[in-house]
Order: sequence, then structure tokens, then C-alpha cells
Amino acid sequence: HEAEGEWRILLNLTGLLFGFAILAKHFESSGVPNAFHNFLPKGWQGGFVLLLLIAAISTFLDNIAAAIIGGKIAQVVYKGRVHTGYLAAIIAASNAGGAGSVLGDTTTTMMWIEGVSALEVSNAFFGSIAAILIFGMIAAQQQAKVQQIELDESMQDIKIDFKKIAIVGLILAGAILANWTIGFPAIGIWVAIIIGASFSNTNWDEIPKAIKGTVFLLSLVASASLMPVGDLPVPSWETTFGLGFVSAVFDNIPLTKLCIEQGGYDWGFLAFAVGFGGSMIWFGSSAGVALSNMFPQAKSTLSYLKNGWHIAVAYIVAFFVMLLVVGWNPSA
Repeated sequence: HEAEGEWRILLNLTGLLFGFAILAKHFESSGVPNAFHNFLPKGWQGGFVLLLLIAAISTFLDNIAAAIIGGKIAQVVYKGRVHTGYLAAIIAASNAGGAGSVLGDTTTTMMWIEGVSALEVSNAFFGSIAAILIFGMIAAQQQAKVQQIELDESMQDIKIDFKKIAIVGLILAGAILANWTIGFPAIGIWVAIIIGASFSNTNWDEIPKAIKGTVFLLSLVASASLMPVGDLPVPSWETTFGLGFVSAVFDNIPLTKLCIEQGGYDWGFLAFAVGFGGSMIWFGSSAGVALSNMFPQAKSTLSYLKNGWHIAVAYIVAFFVMLLVVGWNPSA
């Protein structure tokens, strides 16, 4: 059964990453990212607002989709000049938004399926809000030093391709519906992509571009499940805090599975740790791998750590903010 579950996860991730690569192209072609150029505030504040928007999207959409949509908007409004620290922040924002929502992240959905209430998981939002205020401000100013959102006359008369928007909506709806009904969002995504291909051009050449990053993530997930982690330490806020750092290098899906089986955690803290903690390194979350397929410069781990240092700081501070605000309340 474990092997069957592992293959299911790997197939689903493959479908998600390839499917969302096509979604990203549809979204880019729709003209909507260009429209955001007029909507977002100018200066560093625009970068911060975009991160808030990404986090908000991730509360009800998969964090991979949120990261890709945010990445496409950033690519357009910053004219392709996106700071690595800001890329780290896009990943972190998508993971922060998903951490407190049972719809926004695979790990929280797993908890929900196993009987953890959505309310318990939602305590992670206290950490997410604190974190985004820290890394969001810093990353937005990092980005502003490289490229700001500026007034662009060419962006005033933007044509929106409503067919492309319809396909994006169809793909997202397919993901949510398939996740809700059969626990396999990739199927819904690909049904939607095929339907969309019947009435609008589909850029199938996006799939080969995503192969390298997808194979890398699948290798990480597969190797993580083979690691001899028989027992985790006794659940406490200290060990949960440590799991955030583990999550940056050890895939959080099998890690969460082990924690659920063990029990005795404060699920809000666990959701924040394994969800947001993976943002500290680009390959620590599926959202990170998906975004780095779009922005290869994010795949330099040293550069990511150097420029995205604020993610780790935000995690540490936010975790202790959670302790102060809601306290550690483990499940029975």
C-alpha cells in the first residue's frame, strides 16, 4: 500500500508540474499579467502588494499555481529582471498562504483528510502573516533596487484574451474538483487542458522545458521516502520548529505523513513548519521547483540562500510569534 501511495504522489506531482507549466503559458498569453502593471502600486510597494496577492491566491488554490501565477506577473511587471531574493519571496508567499488552508497545500489537505479540523490548521495563518510582513518588505525593496514597477505607456491599451482566461479558470477548477472528489488534482488539470486545446492554441512545447525541474523534484520525493526515518522525536514545539528546517531539504509530503501517523502535534504549528519551512531552499517545496523552472537563476542554491536569507529569518521570528499569540496546543 505504501508503494502504491508513493506512485500516486509521484504521478500526481508529474501531472501538476507539467500541467501548471501549460497553465502559466495560457495565463501569460491572456494579457492579464500586463493588466497588473496598471493595477499594482509603483515603487517597492507594488512588489509587496504582489506578494500579498500571491499568498491570498494560495489560500484557495494549490501553492504551485499561486507561485506560477505570481511569477508570471512578476516577469511582466519587472520586465524579466526579477531579483533572486524576490523569487524566494514569491515561493515563500505561496507556501505561507497555503500553510493555514486545507485547500492551499498538499500537506494541509493530508491533515484534513486524516480528520484534523480546518480551524486547527488555520492557526498557521498567524505565522504566515508575521512571516510575510518580514520577508515581504525586505524582498520588495531588494526587487526595487533591480527593477521597479514603472509607468509604461505601452501597457495602457491591453487586449485580454478571454479564451485563455477561460482555460486558466477551467484548469484551476479542474484541479480543485479532482482534488475534492478523487484526491488526484492532476487528472482534473489535464482534462481541462485537453478541453481547452479544442478551442484555443496550447503551447505543448512548455512541457519539455519543465522536464528537468520535474525530474529533480520527483527524485527528491522518491529518495525522501526511502530514507530510514522510522520514528520522529517526541512532538513538542521545539521539535516542530526543527521540522521546518528539515522540510527545506526533506520532502514535506512523507514528512507530514510520518507526523500524522505519530500524532500529538499542534497541527497549526506543524502546518506552518512543514509548509513554510520548505521555502528556505528552492527545492524544498514543489512551488519552488515549479517557479525555478520559469526562472533558472533560482536554482543556484548558494545564490538563493544568500539573497533569500530573509525567508529563514521570517520563519524563525514567525514561529515564535505563533508561540506568543496562540501557544502550543497539541492534539490529544
